[in-house]
Parts: sequence; structure tokens; C-alpha cells
Amino acid sequence: MSETASAPTSNKGPRPQDLDPVALRRQSARLARAEQPPWLNAEAAQRMAERLPFIKLQPARVLDVSPVLGASADLLRQAYPDAEMLWHEDDAELAARADRDRAPGWWGRLTGASSGRVQVLPARPEVQLLWSNMALHAQADLPALLARWQDSLAVGGFVMFSCLGPDSFVELRPLYAQQGWGRPAPDWWDMHDIGDLVLKAGFADPVMDQQRLTLTWASPERLLADLRALGGNVAPARFPGLRGRRWHQRLLEQLQGLRDREGRLTLTVELVFGHAFKAAPRLTVASETHVSVDAMRASLRQGRRGSENADLRSGTAPGAVG
Repeated sequence: MSETASAPTSNKGPRPQDLDPVALRRQSARLARAEQPPWLNAEAAQRMAERLPFIKLQPARVLDVSPVLGASADLLRQAYPDAEMLWHEDDAELAARADRDRAPGWWGRLTGASSGRVQVLPARPEVQLLWSNMALHAQADLPALLARWQDSLAVGGFVMFSCLGPDSFVELRPLYAQQGWGRPAPDWWDMHDIGDLVLKAGFADPVMDQQRLTLTWASPERLLADLRALGGNVAPARFPGLRGRRWHQRLLEQLQGLRDREGRLTLTVELVFGHAFKAAPRLTVASETHVSVDAMRASLRQGRRGSENADLRSGTAPGAVG
């Protein structure tokens, strides 16, 4: 579950949630070689897709960010069968995997004759839906990524995402602290902080919520195998040394303390979900402003379209819920 720790990244945002960039690259390389996408990601994708019917906008162009691990391609195709499906991977090894598996593959069909790769963000031309399942918690610079997302969306389009929240695997923290093993996982961003960053990136009407899942296992070996399938510990404050058989045996013994009354090993996973829209840019007005007639007409037309399409938005009130 762990790599030898390297220096933390520089702090970003109001509450820094540092990740080790070297460990992130190693984790991506290992997951790119896996036979299946992470098991939890498929569950999160299904839960996120259940929210799509509440948004009436039918996007003509959809961008799936981090599709290899996102396990969402089939769900997006079912929701928007006539849309142009595009994809983007930041990591080179994951992008190579996506290129090889553009036909039906282990992460699903990202299909359609017009499907294609977006090499770099922001996307050009812009898209009406940017979808990202279970990727934000593996980003070392979340504000910069959200800015690229915002610039990838057409006016009136929306972003939808999910990620791990800070209460994920919280039961491991006292166990690791008692043994002097450092952090078992990063301090991931909570939904309120992500909502603030979404607003600062220029999105409108963000809606954030979270769900907590209780996962159970019969044995500590199975628990560790499933956690490794999710990725690995990329916290800079994790145990700094290499770990051998004696340490592994000690971990298996300590995990026995996680058993509930029914004798099952239990861990909590927090899933954070969010969506937001891209509003029309506002004209900046100085003490003396020169605006062309064409620009004024375009702004008025955009304003009329925005009011006519207001009913396309989700009916959920803006802000954080849950």
C-alpha cells in the first residue's frame, strides 16, 4: 500500500491536501496495468450517473476525464447515445492504455465513430459536459485542474465529478498513529472546500453532497488486497521507510481490531459528489468603457438565451447539502 515518501508538494488552496507526486506517478503506472478499473470507482460511477436525469440539458459533446480508471464510458453512452464522446488522460501510461482499448475493453466502450482523444486541456472546441469520476483526490494541484475544466466548458455546459472524501478509511488513523506508522492516507479535500474551489474557478451554482459507505471483509488479507486495487498511500507523511514481512504481519494483527459485533472487518469510505454550470461571462465596466455594438448585441442575445434556458438547470438549490 505504500511507497517510500518523498518531499511534499507546495501548498495549494485554503486547506492544503498534499499528495506525493512521485508516488502518484507510480500509482498511475500500476493501475494502468490492472485487469479491471478499481472496484469502488464503478460503484461511484453508477451513483453519479443516477443524478444525470435531474439535469435536463442534453449535451452534444461529452468529455470523459480520466476514463481508464473512471469506469463510466458505458453509463455515459447510455445517458447520451447521440453525443460526441471525447476523452482525456493526464498521465501518459493511462493515455496509452486508453488508446489501446478504444475498442470494447476492460474500462468499457468509449465509442462512436466521432469519439476521439483530447490531448491537452482546455478542450477545443468546448464541451457541454465534462465528467470526472473518482479522479480529483489523485490530483496534486486541484485549483489549477478546476481552472482547466472551467475553460473546457461551453457557456451553459456543466461539470459533474466524484472523489474520495476526508473520512475515507478513517478507522486506520488511530491504528497507524499508535504504531508510529505515519498517515494511512492523504487528508483529502472535504466537500465544502471543494465547493469553494469550484466557485473560485469561475463555475456557477455548485451543488455538493457526500455519501458514506461501510465496507466489510472477512479477512485482513482480503481487505489489504482490495485497498491496493484502489491505488496506494500517496500521503507525504506516510511511513518513510521500506516495510518487510515482520511489519506486514504486524499490520495483519492490528487490522483484527477493526472487527464489528458480527466479526466483520469494517472501514468507512466517504464519496463526495459535485456538479456546477458555466455561466456567461459578465462585462466589466470601468468609469469610461468602450463597447462595440456587435459585442453589446452578442451579450444581450446570450442573456436572453440564459433566461430562456434557466429551466434546464438542476432543481437542487445551490450550496452544500448533506
